[in-house]
Amino acid sequence: MESATGTKSAFASPWIQLIIGIICMASVANLQYGWTLFVNPMDEKYHWGRASIQVAFTIFVLLETWLVPVEGYLVDRFGPRWVVVVGGLLCAIAWALNSVASSLPMLYFAAALGGVGAGAVYGTCIGNAVKWFPGRRGLAAGLTAAGFGAGSALTIIPIAAMIRTSGYEQTFLVFGLAQGLIVIILGFALFTPPASMLVAPAKLAPGAGRHQSTPGEMVKSPIFWLMYLMFVLMGAGGLMATAQLAPIALDFNVAKIPVSLIGITLPALTFALALDRILNGITRPFFGWVSDHIGRENTMFIAFGLEGIGIFALAKFGTDPVLFVILSGLVFFAWGEIYSLFPATVTDTFGATYATTNTGLMYTAKGTASLLVPLGSVLTASTGSWLAVFIIGASMNILAALLALFVLKPMRAAYTSRTTAADRAGTGVAGSAAGGQRT
Repeated sequence: MESATGTKSAFASPWIQLIIGIICMASVANLQYGWTLFVNPMDEKYHWGRASIQVAFTIFVLLETWLVPVEGYLVDRFGPRWVVVVGGLLCAIAWALNSVASSLPMLYFAAALGGVGAGAVYGTCIGNAVKWFPGRRGLAAGLTAAGFGAGSALTIIPIAAMIRTSGYEQTFLVFGLAQGLIVIILGFALFTPPASMLVAPAKLAPGAGRHQSTPGEMVKSPIFWLMYLMFVLMGAGGLMATAQLAPIALDFNVAKIPVSLIGITLPALTFALALDRILNGITRPFFGWVSDHIGRENTMFIAFGLEGIGIFALAKFGTDPVLFVILSGLVFFAWGEIYSLFPATVTDTFGATYATTNTGLMYTAKGTASLLVPLGSVLTASTGSWLAVFIIGASMNILAALLALFVLKPMRAAYTSRTTAADRAGTGVAGSAAGGQRT
């Protein structure tokens, strides 16, 4: 295992590991956040139908998320290096296949490879971040997740331009190979922190405990399943917006209307996509940092409630091109923080020893939420409007906000108090968990 213990590598330090993780995340971000730009060009060429093409997005998200616990187990046992290297290779192959895919089965196969690869990179980098920063897990997870959320912001405009000038096929190939190569190179510089940092950190965030739960113990806890439900409720609306923003803009008749904000003029959809990526990235370290100071559940209540309001407002006022850009930005700003708050909360509650596996298990909720994305297209087609989809999404977010403050908060406080007392009495599993960590 590539541990920092005993190594003299200049890369084996918290901030360097964090930076490497951020760059790796940014390099695989387009597999999810750039996808919406390719949907309409593929449909125009092959006439597969947007719903059929979006099945590929669902396959990608399912495999990106549901295999993360397996990848996390490999990381916790052997270290992060080879998991990320292989993940980068799979991401490059996936987009290369997309560039030549002439049938839906081939498109779906490429989506599967991309999902496995992106999940390997994502889960490893998040797990590594919360291990290296025990006292600032929200900020560390947020900065790392920001690479995934905002990583495509710098490339959205070049991708859109290349699709127009060179075709979506060439765009898939060029960006896929470049992004994969970056991940492969940086993957070799990843390390696991010393065991002492995992089981006996000097500082923890408010409400965090020191109990080290195995994955098996965690999934037996009602707290895990409550957070899983909340993640699904929050994830569904944001994933729908991510996958369907371009079709929504077209149906709202605002996609190509020029919008001028902060001295920049761009078509509404292009502007929204670029702004959304930036805000989706900023929100992750911002709310992660906030949660390090005021607590995870309090932050969830604020952010999740804001997301519900934003989705409802987008449904009501999104036909105005300027408001479409602003409100879609608000939706992404209030959504992206789930990718810092939930990993930090899981690690605070269940410990850092098995953090990569445990946060990976929670991350599978994103895959569960993705199953609802195609239903958005079906519901819209049957009702002739996006209104029902937006109302359902807003309601789910408000429910998650209420659960965070009034259910999760007291449950987690009681759990932390109980496990702390048990560990002090010598009846907990912290010692055995620590002893089983391989470095």
